[in-house]
Amino acid sequence: MLSEEENELLCRVEGDAPMGRLMRQHWTPVCLVEEVSEADGAPVKARVLGEDLVVFRDSDGRVGVLAEACPHRGPSLVLGRNEEGGLRCLYHGWKMDVDGNVLEMASEPAASGMTEKTKHKAYPTKEWGGMVWGWFGAQDAVPEFRAPAWAPTADVRVSIAKVLLPCNWAQVLEGAIDSAHSSSLHSSDMVPARVDSAKATDKTWLRPSTDKAPRMQVERTSYGFRYAALRRPIQNAGANDYVRSTVFVAPGTALIPPNNLYNVANVNVPIDDTNTAFYFIAWGHPAQTPETDTWRTFLRQTVGIDLDDRYRPLRNEDNRFWQDRQAMKAGNFTGISGFPNQDVAMWLTMGPIADRTRERLGASDLAIVEFRRQMIDAVRAFENGAPAIGTAEGAIPSSVCAFQAIVPKTTDWRKYEARFTWIDGQQDPEIEPSYLVSR
Repeated sequence: MLSEEENELLCRVEGDAPMGRLMRQHWTPVCLVEEVSEADGAPVKARVLGEDLVVFRDSDGRVGVLAEACPHRGPSLVLGRNEEGGLRCLYHGWKMDVDGNVLEMASEPAASGMTEKTKHKAYPTKEWGGMVWGWFGAQDAVPEFRAPAWAPTADVRVSIAKVLLPCNWAQVLEGAIDSAHSSSLHSSDMVPARVDSAKATDKTWLRPSTDKAPRMQVERTSYGFRYAALRRPIQNAGANDYVRSTVFVAPGTALIPPNNLYNVANVNVPIDDTNTAFYFIAWGHPAQTPETDTWRTFLRQTVGIDLDDRYRPLRNEDNRFWQDRQAMKAGNFTGISGFPNQDVAMWLTMGPIADRTRERLGASDLAIVEFRRQMIDAVRAFENGAPAIGTAEGAIPSSVCAFQAIVPKTTDWRKYEARFTWIDGQQDPEIEPSYLVSR
Protein backbone atom coordinates (compact mmCIF):
# COMPACT_ATOMS: atom_id res chain seq x y z
CA MET A 1 0.00 0.00 0.00
CA LEU A 2 1.33 3.43 -0.96
CA SER A 3 0.57 6.84 0.42
CA GLU A 4 -1.27 9.27 -1.83
CA GLU A 5 1.93 11.31 -2.25
CA GLU A 6 3.93 8.20 -3.25
CA ASN A 7 1.25 7.14 -5.72
CA GLU A 8 1.34 10.56 -7.37
CA LEU A 9 5.15 10.42 -7.55
CA LEU A 10 5.03 6.98 -9.16
CA CYS A 11 2.30 7.71 -11.69
CA ARG A 12 2.54 11.32 -12.87
CA VAL A 13 4.75 11.95 -15.93
CA GLU A 14 3.46 15.10 -17.60
CA GLY A 15 5.19 18.46 -17.65
CA ASP A 16 7.80 18.81 -14.92
CA ALA A 17 6.75 15.71 -12.96
CA PRO A 18 9.81 13.97 -11.47
CA MET A 19 8.96 10.57 -12.99
CA GLY A 20 8.59 12.14 -16.42
CA ARG A 21 11.99 13.80 -16.05
CA LEU A 22 13.53 10.44 -15.17
CA MET A 23 11.88 8.72 -18.14
CA ARG A 24 13.25 11.34 -20.51
CA GLN A 25 16.73 10.02 -19.73
CA HIS A 26 15.90 6.95 -21.83
CA TRP A 27 15.27 6.57 -25.57
CA THR A 28 11.51 6.12 -25.83
CA PRO A 29 9.29 4.35 -28.40
CA VAL A 30 7.06 6.81 -30.27
CA CYS A 31 5.19 4.59 -32.74
CA LEU A 32 5.60 1.51 -34.93
CA VAL A 33 7.77 1.75 -38.04
CA GLU A 34 4.87 0.32 -40.05
CA GLU A 35 2.79 3.40 -39.21
CA VAL A 36 5.19 5.61 -41.17
CA SER A 37 6.55 3.11 -43.68
CA GLU A 38 5.80 5.19 -46.79
CA ALA A 39 8.00 8.05 -47.93
CA ASP A 40 5.82 11.18 -48.27
CA GLY A 41 3.00 9.16 -46.69
CA ALA A 42 0.37 10.37 -44.25
CA PRO A 43 1.80 11.84 -41.03
CA VAL A 44 0.96 10.07 -37.76
CA LYS A 45 -0.11 11.64 -34.49
CA ALA A 46 1.70 10.46 -31.38
CA ARG A 47 1.77 11.57 -27.77
CA VAL A 48 4.58 10.72 -25.36
CA LEU A 49 4.93 11.85 -21.73
CA GLY A 50 2.19 14.42 -22.23
CA GLU A 51 3.67 15.98 -25.37
CA ASP A 52 1.77 15.98 -28.68
CA LEU A 53 3.92 14.92 -31.63
CA VAL A 54 3.74 14.33 -35.37
CA VAL A 55 5.76 11.55 -37.00
CA PHE A 56 6.46 11.37 -40.74
CA ARG A 57 8.83 9.86 -43.30
CA ASP A 58 10.22 12.35 -45.80
CA SER A 59 10.98 11.97 -49.51
CA ASP A 60 14.43 10.54 -48.75
CA GLY A 61 13.10 7.98 -46.28
CA ARG A 62 14.20 9.83 -43.13
CA VAL A 63 11.84 9.77 -40.15
CA GLY A 64 11.04 12.95 -38.27
CA VAL A 65 9.45 13.41 -34.85
CA LEU A 66 8.28 17.02 -34.41
CA ALA A 67 6.05 18.94 -32.04
CA GLU A 68 2.55 18.59 -33.47
CA ALA A 69 1.63 22.28 -33.37
CA CYS A 70 2.93 24.40 -36.25
CA PRO A 71 5.39 27.00 -34.89
CA HIS A 72 3.53 29.76 -36.74
CA ARG A 73 -0.01 29.78 -35.33
CA GLY A 74 -0.33 26.32 -33.80
CA PRO A 75 -2.63 24.14 -35.95
CA SER A 76 -1.88 20.42 -36.17
CA LEU A 77 0.83 19.30 -38.56
CA VAL A 78 -0.78 15.84 -38.60
CA LEU A 79 -3.09 17.32 -41.25
CA GLY A 80 -0.14 18.73 -43.19
CA ARG A 81 1.18 17.89 -46.65
CA ASN A 82 4.16 15.53 -46.60
CA GLU A 83 6.02 16.51 -49.75
CA GLU A 84 9.43 17.23 -51.24
CA GLY A 85 11.51 16.70 -48.14
CA GLY A 86 9.29 18.27 -45.51
CA LEU A 87 5.94 18.65 -43.78
CA ARG A 88 3.89 21.63 -44.92
CA CYS A 89 1.25 23.20 -42.68
CA LEU A 90 -2.10 23.68 -44.42
CA TYR A 91 -2.83 27.01 -42.75
CA HIS A 92 -0.16 29.29 -44.26
CA GLY A 93 2.17 26.89 -46.06
CA TRP A 94 5.07 26.83 -43.61
CA LYS A 95 7.22 23.78 -44.29
CA MET A 96 9.53 21.97 -41.83
CA ASP A 97 12.06 19.17 -42.37
CA VAL A 98 12.82 16.23 -40.07
CA ASP A 99 15.40 18.31 -38.18
CA GLY A 100 12.95 21.14 -37.48
CA ASN A 101 14.45 23.50 -40.04
CA VAL A 102 11.86 25.81 -41.56
CA LEU A 103 12.37 25.40 -45.31
CA GLU A 104 9.65 27.67 -46.62
CA MET A 105 7.22 30.33 -45.38
CA ALA A 106 4.76 30.76 -48.22
CA SER A 107 2.98 33.59 -46.39
CA GLU A 108 6.13 35.67 -45.76
CA PRO A 109 8.21 37.84 -48.12
CA ALA A 110 11.30 35.99 -49.32
CA ALA A 111 13.48 38.86 -48.17
CA SER A 112 12.25 38.74 -44.57
CA GLY A 113 14.87 36.19 -43.51
CA MET A 114 12.40 34.58 -41.08
CA THR A 115 13.15 31.03 -42.22
CA GLU A 116 16.74 31.30 -41.01
CA LYS A 117 15.62 32.72 -37.67
CA THR A 118 12.92 30.15 -36.91
CA LYS A 119 13.44 26.59 -35.69
CA HIS A 120 10.70 24.08 -34.95
CA LYS A 121 10.99 21.57 -32.10
CA ALA A 122 12.34 18.29 -33.50
CA TYR A 123 13.67 15.26 -31.63
CA PRO A 124 16.50 12.84 -32.49
CA THR A 125 15.12 9.56 -33.82
CA LYS A 126 16.18 5.98 -34.36
CA GLU A 127 14.45 3.10 -36.13
CA TRP A 128 15.07 -0.23 -34.46
CA GLY A 129 13.15 -3.39 -33.62
CA GLY A 130 10.07 -2.32 -35.56
CA MET A 131 9.71 0.93 -33.61
CA VAL A 132 10.49 4.61 -34.12
CA TRP A 133 12.33 5.85 -31.03
CA GLY A 134 12.79 9.41 -29.87
CA TRP A 135 15.11 11.16 -27.45
CA PHE A 136 13.16 13.58 -25.25
CA GLY A 137 15.87 14.48 -22.77
CA ALA A 138 18.41 17.29 -22.99
CA GLN A 139 19.00 17.99 -26.67
CA ASP A 140 22.59 19.07 -26.14
CA ALA A 141 23.61 15.72 -24.65
CA VAL A 142 22.02 12.95 -26.73
CA PRO A 143 23.41 9.52 -25.79
CA GLU A 144 24.04 6.71 -28.24
CA PHE A 145 21.01 4.57 -28.88
CA ARG A 146 21.24 1.28 -27.00
CA ALA A 147 19.41 -1.67 -28.54
CA PRO A 148 16.71 -3.00 -26.22
CA ALA A 149 17.08 -6.43 -24.66
CA TRP A 150 14.18 -7.72 -26.79
CA ALA A 151 15.80 -6.71 -30.09
CA PRO A 152 19.52 -7.20 -29.42
CA THR A 153 20.55 -7.56 -33.08
CA ALA A 154 19.09 -6.78 -36.48
CA ASP A 155 18.74 -10.46 -37.43
CA VAL A 156 16.07 -11.39 -34.88
CA ARG A 157 12.43 -11.35 -35.85
CA VAL A 158 10.38 -8.88 -33.81
CA SER A 159 6.58 -9.02 -33.96
CA ILE A 160 4.66 -6.36 -32.06
CA ALA A 161 1.03 -5.93 -31.07
CA LYS A 162 0.19 -2.35 -30.11
CA VAL A 163 -2.79 -1.08 -28.15
CA LEU A 164 -3.47 2.35 -26.64
CA LEU A 165 -5.04 2.08 -23.20
CA PRO A 166 -6.91 4.72 -21.18
CA CYS A 167 -5.10 4.10 -17.89
CA ASN A 168 -1.84 4.96 -16.18
CA TRP A 169 1.43 3.32 -17.20
CA ALA A 170 2.26 1.93 -13.73
CA GLN A 171 -0.79 -0.33 -13.42
CA VAL A 172 -0.05 -1.75 -16.88
CA LEU A 173 3.58 -2.38 -15.95
CA GLU A 174 2.58 -3.97 -12.66
CA GLY A 175 0.38 -6.39 -14.56
CA ALA A 176 3.27 -7.31 -16.82
CA ILE A 177 5.59 -8.21 -13.93
CA ASP A 178 2.95 -9.99 -11.84
CA SER A 179 3.59 -13.70 -12.35
CA ALA A 180 1.01 -14.84 -9.81
CA HIS A 181 -2.04 -13.66 -11.74
CA SER A 182 -1.38 -15.83 -14.79
CA SER A 183 -2.42 -19.01 -12.97
CA SER A 184 -5.91 -17.57 -12.48
CA LEU A 185 -6.64 -14.83 -15.03
CA HIS A 186 -4.98 -16.67 -17.93
CA SER A 187 -5.71 -20.22 -16.83
CA SER A 188 -7.74 -21.00 -19.95
CA ASP A 189 -4.94 -19.80 -22.24
CA MET A 190 -1.85 -20.85 -20.25
CA VAL A 191 -2.89 -24.42 -19.62
CA PRO A 192 -1.26 -26.87 -17.17
CA ALA A 193 0.09 -29.91 -18.99
CA ARG A 194 2.50 -32.81 -18.50
CA VAL A 195 5.31 -31.18 -20.44
CA ASP A 196 8.97 -30.68 -19.55
CA SER A 197 8.85 -26.86 -19.95
CA ALA A 198 6.56 -24.13 -21.23
CA LYS A 199 5.36 -24.91 -24.74
CA ALA A 200 3.62 -22.81 -27.39
CA THR A 201 0.88 -24.02 -29.72
CA ASP A 202 -1.13 -21.98 -32.20
CA LYS A 203 -3.96 -21.69 -29.65
CA THR A 204 -2.49 -21.88 -26.13
CA TRP A 205 0.67 -21.80 -24.04
CA LEU A 206 1.27 -24.95 -22.01
CA ARG A 207 2.99 -24.86 -18.63
CA PRO A 208 4.19 -27.77 -16.47
CA SER A 209 2.49 -26.74 -13.23
CA THR A 210 -0.92 -26.47 -11.58
CA ASP A 211 0.46 -24.40 -8.69
CA LYS A 212 -1.46 -21.12 -8.32
CA ALA A 213 0.47 -19.78 -5.32
CA PRO A 214 4.10 -19.30 -6.37
CA ARG A 215 6.87 -18.50 -3.90
CA MET A 216 8.44 -15.19 -4.94
CA GLN A 217 12.09 -14.15 -4.70
CA VAL A 218 13.63 -10.88 -5.93
CA GLU A 219 17.13 -9.73 -6.87
CA ARG A 220 17.50 -5.95 -7.21
CA THR A 221 19.86 -4.69 -9.95
CA SER A 222 21.17 -1.39 -11.33
CA TYR A 223 18.69 -1.55 -14.25
CA GLY A 224 15.64 -2.76 -12.32
CA PHE A 225 15.30 -6.24 -10.87
CA ARG A 226 15.00 -9.94 -11.61
CA TYR A 227 12.58 -12.12 -9.79
CA ALA A 228 11.56 -15.75 -9.73
CA ALA A 229 8.15 -17.31 -9.25
CA LEU A 230 8.80 -20.81 -7.91
CA ARG A 231 6.01 -23.34 -8.43
CA ARG A 232 5.56 -27.06 -7.90
CA PRO A 233 5.92 -28.86 -11.24
CA ILE A 234 3.36 -31.49 -12.18
CA GLN A 235 6.05 -34.15 -12.40
CA ASN A 236 8.66 -34.94 -9.75
CA ALA A 237 7.63 -32.07 -7.48
CA GLY A 238 9.55 -33.52 -4.53
CA ALA A 239 12.93 -32.93 -6.18
CA ASN A 240 12.32 -30.02 -8.56
CA ASP A 241 10.96 -26.49 -8.82
CA TYR A 242 9.36 -24.90 -11.85
CA VAL A 243 11.02 -21.50 -12.13
CA ARG A 244 9.65 -18.56 -14.10
CA SER A 245 12.07 -15.64 -13.94
CA THR A 246 10.91 -12.22 -15.13
CA VAL A 247 13.16 -9.20 -15.67
CA PHE A 248 12.01 -5.63 -15.04
CA VAL A 249 14.06 -3.16 -17.09
CA ALA A 250 13.40 0.38 -15.88
CA PRO A 251 11.53 2.46 -16.61
CA GLY A 252 8.86 0.52 -18.50
CA THR A 253 9.96 -2.84 -19.96
CA ALA A 254 9.29 -6.40 -18.81
CA LEU A 255 11.09 -9.43 -20.21
CA ILE A 256 8.59 -12.25 -19.83
CA PRO A 257 9.58 -15.92 -19.39
CA PRO A 258 9.69 -17.45 -22.90
CA ASN A 259 8.16 -20.60 -24.28
CA ASN A 260 10.01 -23.25 -26.28
CA LEU A 261 9.81 -21.33 -29.58
CA TYR A 262 10.27 -17.61 -28.96
CA ASN A 263 10.95 -14.91 -26.39
CA VAL A 264 8.35 -12.50 -25.02
CA ALA A 265 8.52 -8.92 -23.77
CA ASN A 266 6.36 -5.88 -23.35
CA VAL A 267 7.08 -2.18 -23.36
CA ASN A 268 4.86 0.36 -21.65
CA VAL A 269 5.15 4.00 -22.75
CA PRO A 270 3.26 6.72 -20.87
CA ILE A 271 1.22 8.73 -23.36
CA ASP A 272 0.34 11.03 -20.46
CA ASP A 273 -0.80 10.58 -16.86
CA THR A 274 -3.88 8.53 -17.74
CA ASN A 275 -3.06 6.84 -21.06
CA THR A 276 -0.46 4.22 -22.02
CA ALA A 277 0.90 2.75 -25.23
CA PHE A 278 1.22 -0.99 -24.57
CA TYR A 279 3.47 -2.99 -26.90
CA PHE A 280 3.38 -6.79 -26.58
CA ILE A 281 6.34 -8.41 -28.33
CA ALA A 282 7.38 -11.83 -29.60
CA TRP A 283 11.00 -12.05 -30.72
CA GLY A 284 13.57 -14.67 -31.67
CA HIS A 285 14.67 -16.79 -34.59
CA PRO A 286 12.71 -16.01 -37.79
CA ALA A 287 12.00 -19.72 -38.36
CA GLN A 288 9.91 -20.13 -35.20
CA THR A 289 8.84 -16.67 -34.06
CA PRO A 290 5.33 -15.84 -35.31
CA GLU A 291 4.99 -13.19 -37.99
CA THR A 292 3.31 -9.95 -36.99
CA ASP A 293 -0.16 -10.77 -38.35
CA THR A 294 -0.08 -14.24 -36.79
CA TRP A 295 1.02 -12.80 -33.45
CA ARG A 296 -1.75 -10.19 -33.43
CA THR A 297 -4.35 -12.79 -34.37
CA PHE A 298 -3.16 -15.08 -31.57
CA LEU A 299 -3.42 -12.22 -29.06
CA ARG A 300 -6.75 -10.90 -30.43
CA GLN A 301 -5.08 -7.56 -31.11
CA THR A 302 -5.78 -7.00 -34.82
CA VAL A 303 -6.64 -3.55 -36.21
CA GLY A 304 -10.14 -3.57 -37.71
CA ILE A 305 -11.23 -6.59 -35.66
CA ASP A 306 -10.14 -5.98 -32.08
CA LEU A 307 -8.80 -2.41 -32.37
CA ASP A 308 -9.87 0.67 -34.27
CA ASP A 309 -7.57 2.31 -36.82
CA ARG A 310 -5.79 4.22 -34.04
CA TYR A 311 -4.95 1.09 -32.01
CA ARG A 312 -7.68 1.73 -29.43
CA PRO A 313 -9.45 -1.41 -28.12
CA LEU A 314 -13.00 -2.04 -29.24
CA ARG A 315 -13.54 -4.03 -26.03
CA ASN A 316 -14.27 -1.69 -23.13
CA GLU A 317 -16.19 -1.36 -19.89
CA ASP A 318 -19.38 -0.33 -21.69
CA ASN A 319 -19.54 -3.62 -23.63
CA ARG A 320 -18.02 -5.68 -20.76
CA PHE A 321 -14.94 -6.43 -22.88
CA TRP A 322 -17.07 -8.77 -25.02
CA GLN A 323 -17.21 -11.20 -22.12
CA ASP A 324 -18.99 -14.46 -22.99
CA ARG A 325 -20.82 -15.77 -19.93
CA GLN A 326 -21.91 -18.92 -21.77
CA ALA A 327 -18.25 -19.73 -22.43
CA MET A 328 -17.59 -19.25 -18.72
CA LYS A 329 -20.32 -21.75 -17.87
CA ALA A 330 -18.71 -24.15 -20.32
CA GLY A 331 -15.38 -23.90 -18.51
CA ASN A 332 -13.55 -20.81 -19.80
CA PHE A 333 -12.30 -18.95 -16.73
CA THR A 334 -12.81 -15.32 -17.86
CA GLY A 335 -15.05 -15.47 -20.92
CA ILE A 336 -12.71 -12.90 -22.51
CA SER A 337 -10.79 -14.05 -25.58
CA GLY A 338 -7.13 -13.20 -26.03
CA PHE A 339 -5.11 -13.16 -22.84
CA PRO A 340 -3.87 -9.55 -23.21
CA ASN A 341 -7.54 -8.54 -23.33
CA GLN A 342 -8.02 -10.26 -19.99
CA ASP A 343 -5.23 -8.08 -18.59
CA VAL A 344 -6.69 -4.98 -20.20
CA ALA A 345 -10.04 -5.61 -18.51
CA MET A 346 -8.31 -5.70 -15.12
CA TRP A 347 -6.17 -2.61 -15.75
CA LEU A 348 -9.00 -0.43 -17.07
CA THR A 349 -11.46 -1.32 -14.34
CA MET A 350 -8.93 -0.06 -11.75
CA GLY A 351 -9.67 3.45 -13.05
CA PRO A 352 -7.44 5.94 -14.90
CA ILE A 353 -4.95 5.92 -12.00
CA ALA A 354 -5.27 3.07 -9.51
CA ASP A 355 -5.78 4.09 -5.90
CA ARG A 356 -2.95 2.21 -4.20
CA THR A 357 -3.81 3.61 -0.77
CA ARG A 358 -6.64 1.08 -0.41
CA GLU A 359 -4.92 -2.15 -1.50
CA ARG A 360 -4.26 -5.22 0.62
CA LEU A 361 -1.09 -6.83 -0.69
CA GLY A 362 0.08 -10.38 0.04
CA ALA A 363 3.14 -12.58 -0.37
CA SER A 364 2.46 -13.07 -4.08
CA ASP A 365 2.78 -9.32 -4.63
CA LEU A 366 6.51 -9.20 -3.87
CA ALA A 367 7.44 -8.06 -7.40
CA ILE A 368 4.80 -5.32 -7.28
CA VAL A 369 6.14 -4.05 -3.97
CA GLU A 370 9.69 -4.11 -5.32
CA PHE A 371 8.72 -2.21 -8.49
CA ARG A 372 7.06 0.57 -6.52
CA ARG A 373 9.83 0.82 -3.95
CA GLN A 374 12.55 0.81 -6.58
CA MET A 375 10.99 3.38 -8.90
CA ILE A 376 10.08 5.73 -6.06
CA ASP A 377 13.62 5.40 -4.68
CA ALA A 378 15.03 5.90 -8.19
CA VAL A 379 13.06 9.06 -8.91
CA ARG A 380 14.00 10.57 -5.56
CA ALA A 381 17.67 9.73 -6.15
CA PHE A 382 17.50 11.26 -9.63
CA GLU A 383 15.98 14.43 -8.20
CA ASN A 384 18.99 14.58 -5.85
CA GLY A 385 21.50 14.35 -8.70
CA ALA A 386 22.04 10.60 -9.15
CA PRO A 387 22.05 9.10 -12.68
CA ALA A 388 18.71 7.83 -13.92
CA ILE A 389 18.13 4.18 -13.18
CA GLY A 390 19.23 1.86 -15.99
CA THR A 391 21.38 4.39 -17.83
CA ALA A 392 25.10 4.48 -18.72
CA GLU A 393 27.02 1.97 -16.56
CA GLY A 394 23.77 0.90 -14.93
CA ALA A 395 22.22 -0.39 -18.17
CA ILE A 396 21.12 -4.00 -18.43
CA PRO A 397 23.98 -6.34 -19.49
CA SER A 398 23.53 -8.32 -22.70
CA SER A 399 23.72 -11.61 -20.78
CA VAL A 400 20.52 -10.97 -18.81
CA CYS A 401 17.33 -12.61 -20.03
CA ALA A 402 14.07 -13.98 -18.72
CA PHE A 403 13.78 -17.74 -18.49
CA GLN A 404 11.60 -20.63 -17.42
CA ALA A 405 12.85 -24.08 -16.48
CA ILE A 406 12.30 -27.10 -14.28
CA VAL A 407 15.39 -27.28 -12.06
CA PRO A 408 16.50 -29.24 -9.00
CA LYS A 409 15.51 -27.63 -5.72
CA THR A 410 19.22 -27.24 -4.95
CA THR A 411 19.66 -24.88 -7.94
CA ASP A 412 19.85 -21.14 -7.20
CA TRP A 413 17.83 -19.44 -9.94
CA ARG A 414 20.02 -16.33 -9.61
CA LYS A 415 23.00 -18.35 -10.87
CA TYR A 416 21.12 -20.35 -13.48
CA GLU A 417 22.83 -20.00 -16.87
CA ALA A 418 19.84 -18.82 -18.85
CA ARG A 419 19.94 -18.08 -22.56
CA PHE A 420 17.22 -16.54 -24.65
CA THR A 421 15.21 -18.92 -26.79
CA TRP A 422 16.73 -19.60 -30.20
CA ILE A 423 16.30 -22.36 -32.75
CA ASP A 424 17.60 -25.79 -31.72
CA GLY A 425 20.94 -26.71 -33.22
CA GLN A 426 21.88 -23.17 -34.24
CA GLN A 427 24.19 -20.77 -32.45
CA ASP A 428 22.66 -17.70 -30.89
CA PRO A 429 23.31 -14.46 -32.81
CA GLU A 430 26.34 -12.65 -31.48
CA ILE A 431 25.53 -9.76 -29.19
CA GLU A 432 28.16 -7.17 -28.37
CA PRO A 433 28.61 -6.75 -24.59
CA SER A 434 27.32 -3.19 -24.75
CA TYR A 435 25.06 -3.79 -27.80
CA LEU A 436 25.28 -0.14 -28.70
CA VAL A 437 23.74 0.84 -32.01
CA SER A 438 25.01 3.96 -33.71
CA ARG A 439 22.53 6.66 -34.49
